[in-house]
Order: sequence, then structure tokens, then C-alpha cells
Amino acid sequence: MVLSLAWVICKSNSQIAEKEALFIVNALTSKNIEVVKATLEEKEGSLPFIVDGKTQLPDLAIVLGGDGTVLEAARHLAIHQIPILSFNAGGHLGFLTHDRDLLHKPKVLEQIIQSNYSIVHRMMLKANIKQNISDNSLFKPKGNLVSNKQSDFWALNDFYIRAYQDESSPTCNLELEIDGEIVDQYRGDGLILSTPTGSSAYSMASGGPILHPMVEAIIVNPICPMSLSSRSIVVPPTSRLVIKPHGNRTRKVKLWQDGAGVTLLETGDHCCITKASHYARMVILPQSPSYYKTLTKKLHWAGSLEENKNHPS
Repeated sequence: MVLSLAWVICKSNSQIAEKEALFIVNALTSKNIEVVKATLEEKEGSLPFIVDGKTQLPDLAIVLGGDGTVLEAARHLAIHQIPILSFNAGGHLGFLTHDRDLLHKPKVLEQIIQSNYSIVHRMMLKANIKQNISDNSLFKPKGNLVSNKQSDFWALNDFYIRAYQDESSPTCNLELEIDGEIVDQYRGDGLILSTPTGSSAYSMASGGPILHPMVEAIIVNPICPMSLSSRSIVVPPTSRLVIKPHGNRTRKVKLWQDGAGVTLLETGDHCCITKASHYARMVILPQSPSYYKTLTKKLHWAGSLEENKNHPS
């Protein structure tokens, strides 16, 4: 498939991303390829043209920024099955992005135009939030009726639940149910529900395992638990995980998706985490390093045995 329509999405307030976006736009339009450029703001819903039902979907979305930009773009694009090609322009660690220097290498743009690349499907998570709206709820509309409000959210890296930032104590009490069976009650700073893609992010920093992104599973990882018996667990992708806050209704917890705040939860609410029905379609260029080389570089591991041979101790 030859590229005919591309979206170029760049990180907001980044001169590097804007510079590379201009380079790509000029290069593609010179080849008679239609290009739509957008800036991804630091808030949800900053790409409204995707979901207005009138805009033609692209053959490819080129995302310029760091991992955070890619994660937010994926939440907008994945449900529409739009392939995502990302470059680290103005970002930091860059687990999910290609090196932006590749853009200026010979033949790379031609590879993009001719769709000479592979696409990997990254598992995503869905969170269904059911909130009980009542007149004694501090953060919700007042009224005499009790009703249920349900909302769906998606994440490529993870969902996590932590005590609300205005609370005097950072701890919270969360009950975990897996496939209808109560498994544990976690008392501590919170709970992370991670995809394999997100296993090398917040979950890893909290002591969780690293999973290869092609291994479909859900990681359940407590954040600084107060009990030594609370441990990480990896469950099948078909699992249905329900998290319920416990304790005083005035003590709120907050749900986060890929590091972005979503909503507040209280006792009586629950959050159901399942595998999403759609995947993030991530483009991998032929010049891209392997997953293991990326881990070695980003996490500053010792390197390959072959490299060590060249540098004997």
C-alpha cells in the first residue's frame, strides 16, 4: 500500500517536534501526499477531528514527541485501527519511539511512503467505571436520587489507582476481585494494572516484572503495600479485574490512565479492568533496534555478550 494520506501529530510546546513536523510535511507534500498536521495538547480530547465522523482516516499517523505523546495519541488512534509511527522529538526516555535521526537518513522517508515497514499489535486495557451518584457525595452532583454513572477509558501502558492528592494520608484500601473471586485487599499507596507494554514503566519502577510486549497478560502490582504478603501477580488477558475502594466515603482515590488523571472514586464505586477489544498498531521500521537492544540501552544494562567480548575486563 502506497501512502496517500498521513496525519502528522506533534507534541505541544516543543520546538524540536515542530521542526521535525515541518520537515515531514514538506517532504510528503512534495511527493503529492496529502498531510493533515495537528498538535497534541496536554489534555484529553485534543484531537477532536478524529471522532467527528466526517474526517477521512489516514493510512498512517506520524507522532512526534516522547512516550507520553505516543500514549495519548494511541488512546485516540487505536480504536480507529490507525497505524502509528513515532519518533522521539522533544521526549525523554523513548521506549516507544524511533530515534528522530532516522528521519534524515537516506531512503527512510521512501520506506514510509511505500509502507516498507512492519506493524506490531500492542495489547491495550479498558477500564469501565461505575460510580454511585448520591446526595452525600462530596465531589459529585447533589440531589435526592441515587443513580449509576458508567464511563469507559483505554490505556496502552497502565491504569493505576492511588489515594486522592488532597488526602492527609497517602494510603488507601483497595479490594481486588478477579473473575468473580475476591483475591486480596491492598492497603498502601495504590495498585497498578499494567499491559506488557507498560511493564517497563511505572509497574517496573514499583518492583513489577518486565514482560515482552508480545506476551499478552495483565500485571497486577501493588504500590508500596503495607503488608509483605501483597505481591505482584500476572494474570491471563481474558481476566476480569474489579477494584473497589473501601473505607470512609470521604476518602477518595483517583484513577489514572497512562499517567493522566481520569476520575475520583469512593466507597461504593468500582473499576473493572479488562483487555481492550482493539490494539495499538505500532509501526516498526527496518532500521529499528530489537526490543532487547532497546531494553539494554534504555535501562543501562551490561549489554550483549558480543559487546563484552570487545571490552574484556
